[in-house]
Amino acid sequence: MTQARIAFLFPGQASQYVGMGRDLHDRYPRIRTLYRQAREITGADIAEVSFVGPAETLKQTNFTQLAILVHSVAVASLLNEQGIHPDYVAGHSVGEYAALVASGSLGFEDSLRLVRLRGELMHEAGGRQPGTMAAVIGLAPREIDEICRVASEEDEPVQPANYNAPAQTVIAGAVPAVERAMDGAREAGAKRVIPLKVSGAFHSELMEYARHGLAEVIEKTPLARAQTPVVANVTARAVTEPDEIRRLLIEQLTRPVRWSESMQTLADHGVDTVVEAGPGNVLTGLMKRMHRGIGVLNADRLADVFAVAESIGRPMAERLESR
Repeated sequence: MTQARIAFLFPGQASQYVGMGRDLHDRYPRIRTLYRQAREITGADIAEVSFVGPAETLKQTNFTQLAILVHSVAVASLLNEQGIHPDYVAGHSVGEYAALVASGSLGFEDSLRLVRLRGELMHEAGGRQPGTMAAVIGLAPREIDEICRVASEEDEPVQPANYNAPAQTVIAGAVPAVERAMDGAREAGAKRVIPLKVSGAFHSELMEYARHGLAEVIEKTPLARAQTPVVANVTARAVTEPDEIRRLLIEQLTRPVRWSESMQTLADHGVDTVVEAGPGNVLTGLMKRMHRGIGVLNADRLADVFAVAESIGRPMAERLESR
């Protein structure tokens, strides 16, 4: 019998909500330790912002990214303790940092330092070169590529930022260029064109300032060989070697997230179950639409973790006994 394969997916910005992670924190001292480490290393009370909010504070990039990271790492650690170990991991944008922690490549404390700096630099880059983003529903990636090419000008670029699904792409760039691209998408027959409330043009060339600043720190951060392959945002390929992980993590800030292709990579590698580890269900929602044959599970709250263990823990134990 073919061995089933499991992937953990780690969400990115916009999956946060007030109250996230509180039940995990209140139940387990080791999870409280993660939140305490986050406060000691970053100076931000991630527990307070995650559990109490307010929502407007949690939406701020410097809090959002850290809150999602800590929650996601906490969930993954509890899943591991329940006997659920992934064969592959992938994370959407900032979720890639949680994926690297789960893979054994990046230490948790180092991930906190990098994500704190990443959020600060992205916010600053948005101030230096103002930009925006928009979601386009109903057009193929190649159509979006051409629309962005036509809408771009020398000092006003726009480009795909997230290839989330075959008919869902997020674009990013200078405000006038994004507006031109939105008009072009509507003219091309897009079902919906949705402007996003963001503080910058993430995953675009307008993040070059942030990429440069983050690269200096990533170069000095220790990375180990990933014990679990990580499907990288930039290439949508599984990677394990530290040098390649480092290079792709630096490129990630100015390159599009190839999420749709990443999910195809998991399917091609025989993954038949994905578990979204962290707040929300955005990634499992996308997977449902792209690959109906792959089972999807969410692990957000404590009850979810136990439900995942009950759902796939027994078959995993049976496979281990049969080896």
